Amino acid sequence: MKRITAGRLPAVPLITCDPYFSLWSGSDNLYGTDTCHWTGRRKRVIGTARIDGTDYRFMGLGKAPAMEQTELSVTATCTTYGFRAAGVELSLEFWTPLLLDDLDVMSRPCSYVEMAVRSLDGKPHEVELAWTFSGELCCDNGQTEKIGGGSFALEMGEGHPMGEGHPMGEGHTAGRTAWMGLRQQHPLGHSGDSIAIDWGYLYLAAAGGSTLEVSYHQVDRSLQAKAAFGLKETGWEEASLVAAYDDIASIDYFGRLLPGYWARDGKTILDAIREAIVSHDGLLERCQAFDQTLEAETMEFGEAYTKVCIAAYRQSIAAHKLIADEQGRAVFISKECHSNGCAATVDVTYPSTPLFFCYNPELVRGMMRPIFRFAKLPVWGYDFAPHDAGRYPYVTGQVYGLAGYQEAAQDLRDGEDTGYVYPMLWQMPESAGMYNLKNQMPVEESGNMLILEAALVRLDPEGEREQLLENLPLYEKWVKYLLEYGSDPGEQLCTDDFAGHLAHNVNLAFKAIMGVEAYSILMQAAGRDEEAARYHEKARAMAKDAYERASTADHTRLTFDGDDTTWSLKYNAVWDLIFGAGFWSEGFYAQEMGQYRKSCERYGVPLDSRESYTKSDWMLWAAAMDPEGKAVEEFSEHILAFLEESGDRVPFSDWYMTRDGRHCNFQNRTVQGGLFMPLLLKRAKEQG
Repeated sequence: MKRITAGRLPAVPLITCDPYFSLWSGSDNLYGTDTCHWTGRRKRVIGTARIDGTDYRFMGLGKAPAMEQTELSVTATCTTYGFRAAGVELSLEFWTPLLLDDLDVMSRPCSYVEMAVRSLDGKPHEVELAWTFSGELCCDNGQTEKIGGGSFALEMGEGHPMGEGHPMGEGHTAGRTAWMGLRQQHPLGHSGDSIAIDWGYLYLAAAGGSTLEVSYHQVDRSLQAKAAFGLKETGWEEASLVAAYDDIASIDYFGRLLPGYWARDGKTILDAIREAIVSHDGLLERCQAFDQTLEAETMEFGEAYTKVCIAAYRQSIAAHKLIADEQGRAVFISKECHSNGCAATVDVTYPSTPLFFCYNPELVRGMMRPIFRFAKLPVWGYDFAPHDAGRYPYVTGQVYGLAGYQEAAQDLRDGEDTGYVYPMLWQMPESAGMYNLKNQMPVEESGNMLILEAALVRLDPEGEREQLLENLPLYEKWVKYLLEYGSDPGEQLCTDDFAGHLAHNVNLAFKAIMGVEAYSILMQAAGRDEEAARYHEKARAMAKDAYERASTADHTRLTFDGDDTTWSLKYNAVWDLIFGAGFWSEGFYAQEMGQYRKSCERYGVPLDSRESYTKSDWMLWAAAMDPEGKAVEEFSEHILAFLEESGDRVPFSDWYMTRDGRHCNFQNRTVQGGLFMPLLLKRAKEQG
């Protein structure tokens, strides 16, 4: 079967573990630019090949001539490059086992670099591959003169046999492991959006290959790896590296400095590296199997859709950090990348969840848990849901919409790019008056939380019962807010807040309607059938009223009071189909699709009639609603064209111009998990 890969991307994922351990190439050729963090900060990894005494470059900038790049392919979990020079072929694979059904593996901060060489001309060759990982990977502002490091032999121990068939062979010593980091460590020393980590230690470990050596070099403060191969006339020679990052403390979670989920029971980074080495072969097979599964599932919507989902997969996961709370439950913290740096943002969670609903709903629960916790605290004295729970990596209380008169809050907001840290907002009393009501998103976030909880209940009624009952008082408050204000929202923000306040927003009213229907589902799951029926009828009446007030001859307006030329993507209506509510007829969906197709431009359908920019996640939510089932493939072609033609070399942006492909700001955001909405809706229909 022909394998589908993502092909040309604006930026290519190399190492994707979490928001800080994230390495990308921003060029079509691996040697075309220096590698960088998703923010664009330079994080150099240089790769050279000495072939029979002559140096060639295959990764990063440098003086040596570049090898000829012959391949670049991207699957959900792996990026593969091919090169050739002087009669030798080189194959590289960068892969991270982001397997959503295995949280210990998924959260382990270890990524693999595979290398293989062979003779192309039928002659023997002496080849040495040399890698240099700059100290820039361990600091934010290039203060590499403060880096220190070393190396040691990694003892596997009696409990960690290498295992028969492993590329390192049987035994208990994995070779040398090198490490480096700032000599002055300040874990969780800053907070913000477009900044990189300033604490912790990078490790390189030999995971396979008889001649692979790693070391720390004090002169240029870097980790280096060298693999020597004596090539015969035929056959591949291989070696494998594990790159790991120990951030020591991952998240300040309501005053507790917590490590990654993988370390919740006391594991150390050396334990993680040992496990990564031992499980290498098995994980590689599992990743390859998952890549094929994802490809087969998404190909039902066409090749373009498959490529778009592949491009979104690693980014959508690695824009989170997975930790465990005090009870050992998974908490999956998103970071608003190139947006405002907020942590656990509800309207980032909402669009991202289709991917996680498809492959592990526990991670959706993990995204909601910090919001439940904050919403129950005195400082949040509102009858609607919060927007966020902090600014990454501080989950210490909502930072969005802080009151302007709060002097400290104002100063800290202005220090976003300098790493200022917010105080413990979660501890403040209600009387502190920390928030400005005008800058909240009441209908948006309340609807989001109710809809997500209902989707979890439908997937697993018994498994979700504990979370449902535990948070029922919150849901009761939030649905009352939607009933009072959701039918025709006043001037308030929604998730598309970059477009500003908008009164009488029809799509936002649709969200409120589906939030009320979601509460009906929750009541049914709680055994309160009369209330379930009552809220279902309330939602049905709201839906009928909203449609009648928003309708024109062939579409619905942007706002209830707008003229007939206005329109918007009514992506929130997709839950009507997932929940099987039947509030809007097939004719409604057909008319809407007609408007979207009529408005479509080179790189997709604009978000609404005001501007020519779009959100790719919302575009595919809307496409999923097409009664004819053709729009997913059609719209995916436009998104794929953006990926293949955009001149902005940044990780997959969800907000870009539909005419010239310029990205507007957002990049590397987890909301691209929303591109899996067509797959989620398909599964929902199959399950009934």
